[in-house]
Amino acid sequence: MSLRNRINGMSSGASQAFKAIKTTQNNKTGEFDYLGTNFLALKSRVQDALLTQVMDPEKLSRDELRGIILNIVEADKDISPLEKDALVRILVDEILGYGPIQALLDDPDISEIMINGPSRVYIERHGSLIKTDVTFRDEAHLRSVLEKMLSFTGRRVDESSPMVDARLPDGSRLNAILRPLAVSGDSITIRKFSKDPFVLSQLVQMGTLSSEMAEFIQAAVHGKLNIVVSGGTGSGKTTTLNALSAFIPESERIVTIEDAAELQLQQDHKVTLEARPANIEGRGGITIRDLVRNALRMRPDRIIVGEVRGGEALDMLQAMNTGHEGSLTTVHANSPRDCLARIETMVLMAGADLPLTAIRTQVASAIDLIIQQARLLDGSRRIIRITEVVGMESGIITTQDLFQFDQTGVDEDGRVVGVFRANGIRPKNYDRIRSQGVDLSPSIFGMGV
Repeated sequence: MSLRNRINGMSSGASQAFKAIKTTQNNKTGEFDYLGTNFLALKSRVQDALLTQVMDPEKLSRDELRGIILNIVEADKDISPLEKDALVRILVDEILGYGPIQALLDDPDISEIMINGPSRVYIERHGSLIKTDVTFRDEAHLRSVLEKMLSFTGRRVDESSPMVDARLPDGSRLNAILRPLAVSGDSITIRKFSKDPFVLSQLVQMGTLSSEMAEFIQAAVHGKLNIVVSGGTGSGKTTTLNALSAFIPESERIVTIEDAAELQLQQDHKVTLEARPANIEGRGGITIRDLVRNALRMRPDRIIVGEVRGGEALDMLQAMNTGHEGSLTTVHANSPRDCLARIETMVLMAGADLPLTAIRTQVASAIDLIIQQARLLDGSRRIIRITEVVGMESGIITTQDLFQFDQTGVDEDGRVVGVFRANGIRPKNYDRIRSQGVDLSPSIFGMGV
């Protein structure tokens, strides 16, 4: 997309930071409408001047581009300070950023941006959904911003391939689905991630889990237990997976596998693999399952699959059962029992002609721990259960809850109130964890209390 087209596609609601643009101000020409013809003419003059001075503005830093635009507008004596500030911000966001939603992407308190067509943009802030004043000029403008986002990813979206998952340069995860599949207009969902991933101690401070639970799952990672983080959409699975991965020793080789890479591992010795969709001819696609199989040939000490959602579950279980202990993954499920049932179903999706008993035996021997995460009514994320897979009994996978969160009510401000509780059960894998040199006190499980 050309620079001129991008600037011309500027939205009337460029961002929340530009609410002042919607006001009017008295000046030499009378009442001035910042969204009217005068402002658009002013923008056009600055645009023309910019194009004559800079061949490729996208290669400039934000500060460099801001400085050039400021020099241009300073020469226009009819521009008020408010106009200058608004114009500079809008043009910089349109050229170097993502136009109307750039301010939302820059806001660290916003965790998700949901665009339901050009005129309905919602955000999630501190667990609450809020409708913003941000709008796009029309569907063409929305589509142009989406195309700019995807230009960095090597992925495409059009009528022949109307759905896409991608990762923005800042690590945010993007999903888009186009009209007519999205009846109300092109829909874009952006899941933002902290530039500095949360560590487990921060999650304890935020009330996601108790200190005893944190001590145990830290020991479980050190002790090379195979762990599945289970939960619904937006429950914080990826955040927890990132926090768990921090306890993998630097001496171990880690291979991560994701649809769109979003894990933020801090270790140096890691290999990040990302799936690839098929091209326009339907060729060249690389699936998660392909990458899991390939990872087994890469001499990994640990395999981390961002999310298991299909036939790759079988390959993941086989990896866990053949010496790749301490592997981590996430699954969409609402309870530990549902998690195990989903994994069974996904193994069947692999096309393996195995009886259900054989599949359950594989699952029971491969998975050691399920960390169940939930997003509660007040928007907070909690680890509501830590469940250990014990084994098989009469063809059924048996489990035991080591820790759980008991909700006791809701306070006056609408916040969920509850307590984390250890169930007084010594884990089956207690001795295995200690054999890895991890000193774990039985008292954290509430034994004897």
